[in-house]
Amino acid sequence: MAAKRRDAPSKGDQRVQAILDAAEVLLERERAEPMTVESIAKGAGILRGSLYFYFGSKQEVLAALVARTVAQLHMEDPAADLDAPVRDIVRQAVRNTARTWREHATVMRAAVEFGPEVPEIGQLWRDTIANNTKVMARVLVRAGLPDEDGPTGAAALAQALCWMTERNFYHASTQPGGLDHMTETMVEIWCRVLPGGNPCSS
Repeated sequence: MAAKRRDAPSKGDQRVQAILDAAEVLLERERAEPMTVESIAKGAGILRGSLYFYFGSKQEVLAALVARTVAQLHMEDPAADLDAPVRDIVRQAVRNTARTWREHATVMRAAVEFGPEVPEIGQLWRDTIANNTKVMARVLVRAGLPDEDGPTGAAALAQALCWMTERNFYHASTQPGGLDHMTETMVEIWCRVLPGGNPCSS
C-alpha cells in the first residue's frame, strides 16, 4: 500500500514556525524587552522546556529564523530567460531583494549584526551573497561584460555590487521610507555598470 501523502504541515512543523514567528516579533521590540528563550516560548504559546525539544538555545532559534528569511533571497538563474531584457532582470532582482528587506528588516539586520558572533548565521549570510553574486555575474556576462577573473570581470563586479546593495539596504532599512529611495538608487547603479552605462529609466 502506498504511503499516505501528507500535504498539511505536522504539529511539530507548525510549532517550529510558531517559535520562529515569535522570535521575529520579539526582535522588533527587543530594545524594550530583551529576547530570551523564555520570552520566545511564551510568544509561541509553549513551555520553555518544549522549546528545547526543537532548539538548543536562543542562538539556534535566531539561526533558523535567519535561514527561513534569507531563503527568500536565493536567486534562480534569470539569465536563462533569453527573452527578458537585461535591465529588466537587474531591476527586478534589486526590487525583490528590497522587498525582503522591507518585510523582514529586523531579521535581516540581525543577520548582519549577529553574523560575526554566531558562525552559523554568518555562514548563511555569506552563502546568500555568494549565490546572488554567482547569478548576477551570469546576468552581467549576458549583458556583455567580460567573463574572466580579475578586478574588472563580471564576477568581481557582481560581488562588489551585491555587497554594496546589502550594506546600503542595511542602513536604509533603519530610516522611514529609506528603502524606497535606496532601491531606485541601487537599480540605477547596477544599470550604469552595464555596457553603455545607460540608466535603467532609459
